[in-house]
Amino acid sequence: MSKRSRKAFTLVEILIVVVILGILAAIVVPQFTNATQDAQAGNLKAQLKSVQNQIELFNARNNGAYPDFATDGWTTLISGNYVKTPPQNPAFPGDAAAKASISVVSGTTRGSASTAWVWNSDERTLYASYFNETDGTVTGTATD
Repeated sequence: MSKRSRKAFTLVEILIVVVILGILAAIVVPQFTNATQDAQAGNLKAQLKSVQNQIELFNARNNGAYPDFATDGWTTLISGNYVKTPPQNPAFPGDAAAKASISVVSGTTRGSASTAWVWNSDERTLYASYFNETDGTVTGTATD
């Protein structure tokens, strides 16, 4: 009897490897899809805090006055060297100009479908549209 050497994998061996890779992919892929959204939310939270701190610094240096976002947008903060460029809201759809847009609201409004940033004049707080500050998540819709 001559000894035969195997030169290929059997169909069963290949199927087992494919099943194992499928199981691993099913476990790993959802982890990476959430990682992008988590990174975006973290970036947005840090950016919001930084810009809000600059707004409060402006307030302290200007005898309790806040920037006039309704008239000047980001111009007052940029010309006063509080921010270098208009902040970009990565959760807001559109181009760079849309991601830097800002509007002034009052009451309990905390977001807008038409502008990336919202300055609530009653609360004197800056909010990012499409970002839920309560749980720190990026949403698919503007928050109110």
